[in-house]
Amino acid sequence: MPEIIINGPEGRLECRYMPGVTADAPTALILHPEPNKNGTMNNRVTFAMYKLFQARGFAVMRFNFRGVGRSQGVYDNGEGELSDAATAMDWLQAQFPASSSCWIAGFSFGSWIGMQLMMRRPEITGFISVSPPAATHDFAFLAPCPASGLIVQGGANELVTPERVNMLVEKISKQKGVQIDVSVIEGANHFFSAHLDEAMASINAYLDSSLNNDEIENN
Repeated sequence: MPEIIINGPEGRLECRYMPGVTADAPTALILHPEPNKNGTMNNRVTFAMYKLFQARGFAVMRFNFRGVGRSQGVYDNGEGELSDAATAMDWLQAQFPASSSCWIAGFSFGSWIGMQLMMRRPEITGFISVSPPAATHDFAFLAPCPASGLIVQGGANELVTPERVNMLVEKISKQKGVQIDVSVIEGANHFFSAHLDEAMASINAYLDSSLNNDEIENN
């Protein structure tokens, strides 16, 4: 997987990128968890999602937020990280201007950033949000959620209960034509320590259904 260095808002951003298998391949940007708590693009959940999208033929990219790894800058409590994600998406889309669809996927803090980016980028057609930090971060900006997607939640998540995630979904599921699915992996904690394969299988199944529906609607 090629290492890419791109120019970010605060200097270089360290990235990993794999091109799509066709000129109109869908794109996916993968966002890692809390930079201030040792989260990196090599986090096992983030890496697993990257490999999943790659295996499906997507043009896929993951990167380190500012101040992480070889990325320049310092942690900015989300505001600067949102700018980093927007810059990375610009770069990715520039590589595949004929892309058939655009996806954002994130784990924990990364899912919070990804859903903020989705509000600003109407070209994003779908999202995957793994362990969204609904108990600690404000998701009020989703008013309502503009695109359909999947939330993957651990049934034994000690940091964010399934009930809090359900409350979030109820608040944001108000846009006509937008469907937010929730997959609860029983016994899984916030990090899917012993249930990562199950989480990825859930994402794969969702993409099977979603991409097939897109093909039907476009034919």
